[in-house]
Amino acid sequence: MKRRLWRAGLMLIVAVLVTPMPASGAKGPALSDEEEVYKQLELFEHALSIVRSDYVEQPKAEHLIYGALKGMLATLDPHSQFLDPESYNELKVDTEGQFGGLGIEITVKDDLLTIISPIDDTPAYHAGLLAGDRIVKIDGELTRDITVNDAVKKLRGKPNTKVTLTILREGEATLKDVTLERAIIKIQSVREATVIDDHDHIAYVRLSDFREKTAEDLAAAIDQLKSQAMGGLILDLRNNPGGLLDVAVSVAELFLDRSQVIVSTKGRLRNQNQELRARIDGPIRDVPLVVLINEGSASASEIVAGAVQDHHRGIVLGTKSYGKASVQTIFPLKDGSALRLTTSKYFTPSGRLIEGKGIPPDVEVPFERPHEDAKPKGPQIDELFDQIKAGKSPSATPAPDKKLQDSQIVRAVDLLKGIKVYQAQEKATAVN
Repeated sequence: MKRRLWRAGLMLIVAVLVTPMPASGAKGPALSDEEEVYKQLELFEHALSIVRSDYVEQPKAEHLIYGALKGMLATLDPHSQFLDPESYNELKVDTEGQFGGLGIEITVKDDLLTIISPIDDTPAYHAGLLAGDRIVKIDGELTRDITVNDAVKKLRGKPNTKVTLTILREGEATLKDVTLERAIIKIQSVREATVIDDHDHIAYVRLSDFREKTAEDLAAAIDQLKSQAMGGLILDLRNNPGGLLDVAVSVAELFLDRSQVIVSTKGRLRNQNQELRARIDGPIRDVPLVVLINEGSASASEIVAGAVQDHHRGIVLGTKSYGKASVQTIFPLKDGSALRLTTSKYFTPSGRLIEGKGIPPDVEVPFERPHEDAKPKGPQIDELFDQIKAGKSPSATPAPDKKLQDSQIVRAVDLLKGIKVYQAQEKATAVN
């Protein structure tokens, strides 16, 4: 036994000694980037050969290469990933709008697995999980240093099976376990489209995400609302984790004039630098608009909110958005796997970087759910007009529809009413 240990120690010493080392204080010529890559590839090949020859069990070549690729992509940023064939297929199913799981969008933030937002009407939503919650454990296993790809594999599973998440919530001192039952997640991007104020014809539309048919479904919903004499629109992007870039552009252009910049992308390569503009005159570009955002609004949601804000097309209301605005391009590989690589970052029409910063609202209103028996308070329409004329932000009044049970929607209704009063007054002044 001692001889074996001695031989192992000798082999280790020899392995170290045969590695060429530069002379102390000596500096060779600087290597080009390509030469540096080849030098490091030699190091990788050396390490790979040692693992294959001396590891305690015969490792599979695929496992070694896949593991190396996962590690390489994980060193770049939280959104770049190596996708094995199974994970790549899951991604394709995800964007088509139906998959099995819990209904949460996740990322790695500050080295912790973090919920971007729960998706409406899913197990995660009904369990009360919130944007910003940290998932410390999955079924008792710590998630420290876990990749998003590996986390998704653990979270998804057969419908009706259960998984327990250990959650750390900001502002709370203790961890709590939440057990959820997996289900088939069917995504309908347009969650609600209705007139919520019959007197002023104020409409409300909620988007849960940005998928292949989102823009088409939203345009159909808007046509229906226009037939009801829509006089103002609340576009609710709260807890919307985003989705496809081209869909975000198609949604934003519904509200803008032709050729207005919606978003620009900037990367290392020239072909990654794009300026995406509205291709049409939006069918409701003149309808008063309020966009609702919060800390769960990310990616494509931030593109739409940023375009509306920069073009002064409407009022962005709520709390600052998440700040996830980088472009991931999928590069399929020949064995059915793929690279999901961050290739550029989003910028608003005025050139503001969204990544890591988010979109600040024009009117900051924290979310509050009032008691149903709360008595109506707040100014009447005449008072609203006086406040707007004086340059003040109107104070909240309760919405007439009993479904409106949160302060942000109530405030959005107030603002749209005030805008309509102001526009009517301006029109009357122009006529006189």
